[in-house]
Amino acid sequence: MINNIVMNNTTTHKSSHDTEHDILKAAEKEFLSKGFAGSRTTSIAEAAGVTHAMLHYYFRSKANLFERVLQDKLNLLREALYSSFDYSSASLEEMIRNVIESHLDFIASNPELPRFLIVEIFSDPKKSNVFLDGIKKYAPLIIQTIQKKINAEAAKGNCRNINAGMLMLDIASLNIFSYLAAPAVQAALGDLADNPVEFLEIRKKENFDTIMRKLRP
Repeated sequence: MINNIVMNNTTTHKSSHDTEHDILKAAEKEFLSKGFAGSRTTSIAEAAGVTHAMLHYYFRSKANLFERVLQDKLNLLREALYSSFDYSSASLEEMIRNVIESHLDFIASNPELPRFLIVEIFSDPKKSNVFLDGIKKYAPLIIQTIQKKINAEAAKGNCRNINAGMLMLDIASLNIFSYLAAPAVQAALGDLADNPVEFLEIRKKENFDTIMRKLRP
């Protein structure tokens, strides 16, 4: 009897990790759909299945919750670019392909994020500092690594010696625009844009080919 009671208590009560995860997922949806100003912690708590007091216990304020959601997105992007790839032993072509495909996969999984960053983040210096600090932690290393590879290949005559930072900006622009301007893209491409899996694979190939044409001597 006692064992049954213990088991029931274990299965009906969320762990602190589960509770935090549920709050963050609900907050992400609320922030992305309504923006920071339009979001309500009461709505987030209700969607997460917790009390408003519990949400406050975990995150203290809406600003803290917003910053955590943004930080988690940056961590996911960093993991997407780094986790399963060895930049030290990769060829330049492999590096470029991995950056393009990993970045596009991340955006395709978070299609509302580019527009959200422009509207919510870059318009507010306080919020943009959080985002920019996160970018500064990993982007320079990727750029430096690719620049070294470009320099080495250019010395052999295998590619043009171009600025890796500008190349990364080109990649980001190509990748982000397809999702930032999604309504216009869908109106222009019709059926092709209606198939997100096929569209993603085509964009990976097209963007890779575009960047490689810029690199070729």
